[in-house]
Amino acid sequence: MSSLPPVLPPGLPSDTTFAVTGSTGRLGGRVARRLAADGIAQRLVARDPARAPRLPGATAVPGAYGDRDDIVRALTCAGRGVDRVLMVSASESADRVDQHRAFVDAAAEAGVGHLVYISFYGAAPEATFTLARDHWHTEQHIRASGVPFTFLRDNLYADFTPGLVGDDGVIRGPAGQGRAAVVAQDDIADAAAAVLTHAPEHAGATYDLTGPQSLTFDEIAAVLTTATGRTITYRPETVEEAYRSRASHGAPDWQLDAWVSTYTAVAAGELDGVGDAVPRLTGRPATPLADVVR
Repeated sequence: MSSLPPVLPPGLPSDTTFAVTGSTGRLGGRVARRLAADGIAQRLVARDPARAPRLPGATAVPGAYGDRDDIVRALTCAGRGVDRVLMVSASESADRVDQHRAFVDAAAEAGVGHLVYISFYGAAPEATFTLARDHWHTEQHIRASGVPFTFLRDNLYADFTPGLVGDDGVIRGPAGQGRAAVVAQDDIADAAAAVLTHAPEHAGATYDLTGPQSLTFDEIAAVLTTATGRTITYRPETVEEAYRSRASHGAPDWQLDAWVSTYTAVAAGELDGVGDAVPRLTGRPATPLADVVR
């Protein structure tokens, strides 16, 4: 390992402190690796620190979202709040908003300097997608906390589209011919890292992170067909059919509602629309779905 000091991003004070949540997951882990590659020391706040990635300059600390005391300790460094914190939304659960509120309250108590929250495209109190309502309530709690913030509202993850395909090669859901501007997780991570390293420039901002195209599920199926060489099609369902086809999984009602409303939100046009936030924040074009799944 080199003994040379890390080369920090231009203009970043050397004593700026960072913390990243969700580093054991796909998105938080991507952001943590980008910060480490930039020579930035960081705290990786994790329910199980042993599972956090081992990265240069990174220290894993315990911190479950619902445990306010743990979070206050995790977000306090050298007697003051961490300067910049990435808050990846907690795992989906019936009490996720309560967990988020506890985390935000702890961040405010610790004196965190800036909170970057991973939200969802179209977050609103009456959004069709039920979990987008959770994100809106979290955003409102962050606003009320007084902690400086930036919201990154992600569209559907392009990386997850292959997982929508059934064993028979069919994507089923009540999305009609609605469109979604699916976005690459690598693009989100690049945008999040850019915001974290230049946080003062983004205080109070909300960015819609999208891919470069808004696609129907027929078009998504065609892209997946080309990428995989396997024939993949989209078969629209009614809402009633969607609930019946998913009932066998034994999921709780809130989870079924989330699964089905992902598609009905697309049908309602609530995930349509291509934004320019990814190229503006990252300095490069957003990644097409074909490149994500290739």
